[in-house]
Amino acid sequence: MALDTQVVELLGRQRLMGELLRDRLEIAVPARDRGVDLIAYADLSQQVKSFAARPIQMKAFSAIGFSVAQKYERIADLLLAYVWNLETPQEAVTFAMSYEEAVSVAKDMGWTKTRSWKSGAYSTSAPSKKLIARLERHKMTPGRWWHLVVGR
Repeated sequence: MALDTQVVELLGRQRLMGELLRDRLEIAVPARDRGVDLIAYADLSQQVKSFAARPIQMKAFSAIGFSVAQKYERIADLLLAYVWNLETPQEAVTFAMSYEEAVSVAKDMGWTKTRSWKSGAYSTSAPSKKLIARLERHKMTPGRWWHLVVGR
């Protein structure tokens, strides 16, 4: 039985929060969704010299997919997190990158020349082998979230 989109979103958020906590980061959840789903941060108690935080927009998928929307360009320092395979938890994986890197992927794939992109966004629920290979360097492993948020 397929999971409904709300369940997929909740599972994705919980997985993402677990990854952030595993990397010794704290999490804040905005009261309203204005393009930011979570804020990951490290404070002085985590041996950082100054407060460091990054907003995160999460895209959760029961299987696999990728999307990027121009509306996120306005959010400074935004990270996009793509959580895949939530219907089969043993295969779940997260990819994360800056908004600029996501747009670079879209350019590499030729999507920025499409009618969809001219309307403000591009998405696919059937990523090609080329896209999957392109995303591999953005695969999240223990310690990577700390590096993306804190920068070291």
